[in-house]
Amino acid sequence: MPAPAEHILLCHPAKPATAACTVSASASFAGDGSLILSYRLDGRTILRPARQASAPADNLWQHTCCEAFLAAVDTAEYREFNFSPSSQWAAYRFTDYRVRDTDFQPAAAPLISLDDTPDGFSLIARLPASLLPAGNRLQLALSCVIEQHDRTKTWWALAHRAAQPDFHLRTSFTLPLKVPQP
Repeated sequence: MPAPAEHILLCHPAKPATAACTVSASASFAGDGSLILSYRLDGRTILRPARQASAPADNLWQHTCCEAFLAAVDTAEYREFNFSPSSQWAAYRFTDYRVRDTDFQPAAAPLISLDDTPDGFSLIARLPASLLPAGNRLQLALSCVIEQHDRTKTWWALAHRAAQPDFHLRTSFTLPLKVPQP
């Protein structure tokens, strides 16, 4: 099986990076139907939250955080996943643009692994199939929030479709995924 394509994430032009950074990400399915998301963040001034026990947490996007937005084609519903370098995570379901289903309880936890690199880190998140939206054809948005040592933040994504950073816009879900059939 070929390696998944690596995609370069772009910094939002309204909030340009104040220090040199590069961000890339990829997505692929494992044999068990889980979705593997890989992120690589390179930049010597990236501020990372301290490691913690892997557990769900809110507001991870307020610090360095890798994110994924996933929807079945032709539906308003979508999922948001946040993966912190601390190993904390979040999983949300939205019924429409920014309309969060507050009753949603994830059926499983993502598995997160983190490796240091010479200039940053790589993060791999494995999403069990039970966390994915129903459907054979999905649309994915890969993104990151990066906090620098000076506490400034930048927003990175495959595509930016608004004047200000907004990862929830469905027009930003630009990466098509075909769910493998058993």
